[in-house]
Amino acid sequence: MFSKFKWPALVGAACAVTILCSAVLNFSQSPLASVQLVTEPPITQVSPLEAEATEYLGSGQYQPPVQLKLHARDATGAPLQNARFHLNILTPPPTPWFTTDFPIVEGTTLLDMEANAPTGELQIQQVFPIRGNYQLQVNVTPMMASAFVPITQTLNLTVPENPFKIRYFILVLAVLLAIGFGGGWIIGGRQEVRTGEIAPRRVRLLLSGVSVLAIAALLFFNISTEFVEAHAGMAKEAPTDPNPGLIASQGLNLELTGDKQTAVGKTVSFQAKLTDSQTNQPVSDAVFSIKSTQLENNWVAFAYQGISDAQGLLAWQEQFFDGAPHNIEVEVSPSPNSQRQFQPFQATREIEVEGIAPPMSVRLVGLFYFTGVLGLGLLAGLWLQRRCWQQI
Repeated sequence: MFSKFKWPALVGAACAVTILCSAVLNFSQSPLASVQLVTEPPITQVSPLEAEATEYLGSGQYQPPVQLKLHARDATGAPLQNARFHLNILTPPPTPWFTTDFPIVEGTTLLDMEANAPTGELQIQQVFPIRGNYQLQVNVTPMMASAFVPITQTLNLTVPENPFKIRYFILVLAVLLAIGFGGGWIIGGRQEVRTGEIAPRRVRLLLSGVSVLAIAALLFFNISTEFVEAHAGMAKEAPTDPNPGLIASQGLNLELTGDKQTAVGKTVSFQAKLTDSQTNQPVSDAVFSIKSTQLENNWVAFAYQGISDAQGLLAWQEQFFDGAPHNIEVEVSPSPNSQRQFQPFQATREIEVEGIAPPMSVRLVGLFYFTGVLGLGLLAGLWLQRRCWQQI
């Protein structure tokens, strides 16, 4: 009797376990909610901003910032409505042996901001200062509790090196090799040493030329370093701005607060707040347009347009990688569905940025590479000249 009921029970249990395992496996293989990144132009066509902002387009304009579009989507691919983004952009890690134009910027935070995205999409414009792999740490949470499961994701963005810079570097190496080879060829030749001379005339002229070039290089590096330090001193002694960053217009108060001085490699916190001048209550149905502009060459480093939170606030942290004054501009305008309509107005804030000279170790590494290439050319010239004399 027992065996008659045992086998059907075992078969039923096995079927139940199989169905359960199949359901778990299908669930684990089903697509999950995620954040998708789209760049305009494609990241393969993007190059880092050149030092001293010397990279121009064919039209004579500076290269515009890259537009980043972050889309939060559920498992079916539909946009997640009423989402709040927390975006943190980290620069590539330090490269001590192959340094970039801004070594102080390596391994730091470029941007840190939070913003509401009613349509599940966050758009910003950002300039990338150096080559390498950037990390975009994204955290998406619902504006309404339990609307969807929060998303935490890390996206990678690799910015290639500027092709013009690679060609320029190869040209410099070729010139150094040629100079070294010519010097080795001259030194390796058979030359007479006159009485009272420690070396032949052509060798002495060569050594004198090399000494002049070395002195010129040292003067260039020292003067450039002093210029950076003097610029930093001017930034530290900049007078205080009498404008408190509070603009009143059409019954509204727009307040822009943040630091007035910073240094390359450090992030600065800013906060824009819109309130009603009569009731002092926050206005949360306005559109904020943010733009950071480098004032010496007038190129845009960062831009964003979006709505504030329920307290009428929009806060962010950004880094100014170029040691020059920047202007922060925040413009507010009514949203299309806003009951309060007003003419757009703006608040501005100027910030002084202290330029940081590259560390001595970075400069010594570059000097070592150039000296090594020059030495290789010298050895090659000596070896070939001696081979020629041995064959004669």
